[in-house]
Order: sequence, then C-alpha cells, then structure tokens
Amino acid sequence: MGLTSKKVLLLAVLFAVALFVLTIWLWPRLSRHNWRTVLGRVGLLLATQLSIFAAVGLLANNAHLFFGSWGELLGMKQDSVSTGPNGAKVKVLGIERAGLPGGSRPQAAGRIEKVVLKGEKSKINSQAFVYLPPEYFQPEYAKKRFPASVVLTGYPGIAQNLYKKLDFPQTQHELVRKDKAQPTILVMMSPAVVQGRDTECVDVPNGPQTETFFTQDVRRDMASHYRVGTDAKNWGVIGDSTGGYCALKMPMRHPKTFSTGVALSADYRAPRDSKTGDLFGGDKQLERENDLLWRQKNLPAAPVNLLVTSSKQGEPNYPDTLKFIQQTKSPGRIASIILDSGGHSFNTWRREIPAALEWMSGHLKA
Repeated sequence: MGLTSKKVLLLAVLFAVALFVLTIWLWPRLSRHNWRTVLGRVGLLLATQLSIFAAVGLLANNAHLFFGSWGELLGMKQDSVSTGPNGAKVKVLGIERAGLPGGSRPQAAGRIEKVVLKGEKSKINSQAFVYLPPEYFQPEYAKKRFPASVVLTGYPGIAQNLYKKLDFPQTQHELVRKDKAQPTILVMMSPAVVQGRDTECVDVPNGPQTETFFTQDVRRDMASHYRVGTDAKNWGVIGDSTGGYCALKMPMRHPKTFSTGVALSADYRAPRDSKTGDLFGGDKQLERENDLLWRQKNLPAAPVNLLVTSSKQGEPNYPDTLKFIQQTKSPGRIASIILDSGGHSFNTWRREIPAALEWMSGHLKA
C-alpha cells in the first residue's frame, strides 16, 4: 500500500486508538513497583505516542502531499526511468485520473499524461504531468500549436499537488469554458528535479544544471512531442513559494525562453541551508545575479510580464513583494494580487490561482 493510500491512514489511526485503549486497560496491572511493570508502562506510553505521531504525520502528508511514496519519505534513491523508444525525448508513462470535467473523453475533458522528460543538455531526467486541454484532441484544432506554461510546486513538494490540491487543470478548464482564457498546455513539475537537494532552479557550479533543464531542455522536449509553440511569447511559468522564485527568475534571466512569469508567495533570493548547500560555488557575482531584488536594482530589466502575489497579514514576503513591485522598471511590466490576509498555504494559493491563470493567458500567444 502506498504512502498516500487511505487504507494506510485508516490502519494507522486504528492502531493508535487500539494502543490508547490497551494502555488504559493494562495500566492498573502495571502499577506495581518492579522493573517489569516500569518497562511495561514505558513501552506502552512510547508505542502509543509513536502511533499517534505516525497517524498525524500521515494525515498531514495526505492533506499537503509533502512525500508521494515511501521511497521519497525515507530518502531512498528512486528507480531511474529510461527514455522513450529510439531516443525520444519524452516518454509517456500513463494517464492520470484527475476528475476533469467532461469524464474520460479527452475531447471534452482533456487529459493529464504522466511523462519523463530527458534533459539532453543538463543531463537531468525528470517526471512531469502534462495537461492537454480538450481542444488539443478536437479536429478543428488538429494543426494548431498551443501556448504552454510550466507549473511548479514549492520545496518540498510533489507535482501531484498541482492537480490534486491546487486544481490547476480544473481551473484552466473552467476559465476556457467561460471564455476567460485560451486553451493552454500545462507542464506540472516539482522544482526539485535532483534527489534530496533543493537547487532553487540554479545551474550549480560543478553540480546539477537545473536552470538549463527548465529553460532549455523542458521546452525542447515538449516541442519534440507535443504541438506547442517554440517562441518565448508562447511560454510562461507559474509557481508557488520556491516555485514562485523560479517563476520570476527564469523570465528575468532568460527572456528569450519565457515571456511571462507568475509568482505565488515567492521568495526573492535563494536560501542557504542543509537542503541547498552552496548553490553558487563561492561565486558572489553569480549569487547576486540570482538575488532578484539586487538584479532589479543593478541590471537592465528584461522585457517580460511578471505577476506577484502576497498578503498584508500572514505572508512573510509582503515587504519584499512591495519592494519588488516598486523597483520594476521598463521594459519590464509588473502586476500584483495583494490579499488583506492569507498565509503561506494551499488555501491562499487556491484563492489566487484563477485570477493568475486568467492574467497569464492574456499575455501568452498561441
């Protein structure tokens, strides 16, 4: 049974309840003052505490999908996935069930494909979930190339969050139905494409070339397999938290790759902690160039469209978001969504996503 299985959660809860009841039942028998009864009491208390901790942890993981499998939870190396036949850059692994409106017919509901992208230049292979809108399968659109958006989670986070918790495809589908957005392909991913390390979408000196993977390999791979545009005007990127930092940085640093970026509760600089390590190899100039506030102030602006979100109360990035907005200069263009209150959470982002997707759609070209 998988880590996120409801059966695993139910068993954990039942086990915790059973141990709690057993502790109460046996406690009078273990009240004597000898080493056996003392060990028995300690053992029951410890087992009960651990079972409650495990049940609460599983409940939190099911709610937020921090880890998608036992291997991810235990930090085990995941099985490598081969690329497609004849060296194809995209290998389709299967179809995901996501409760899209329209049932199982792709012409009505669209489809989410689980794929592996092969990073030829970066030497990084990573899974993604590709949402293809209903129009992709309709005869009148057979020769059309669609705009596309890379959609990124925070760190830690798994790509399934994006359609199971944040409803990106479902929201996009509804916006198109209401004629508020154009049909767009979504490439849903985690920015953590290197096992066990938060690379913050940086080309790490003598390390993972994550920025190259997202700005070059992903777009080339998608264009080799799907009907997507190949110009910067056809591509955007949206993300939350760490993914939001990437969604701002990549258009700012690579305007010929992405024309549009949307950052939900973004950071504006990469942290340095046990998960990141030294991302810049001691290169202070490279570090400054990846500090978005420094970059705005000291380097020419890129001609890109950016949207940032924050909350006046409950969001720690609010002061930096205001500074980022104020420092934006031409030919860059900035928009914002500022809530009165909202934390760094799925609940806040779900409130912002419809308007953010509508805004992004208005800036991408088919």
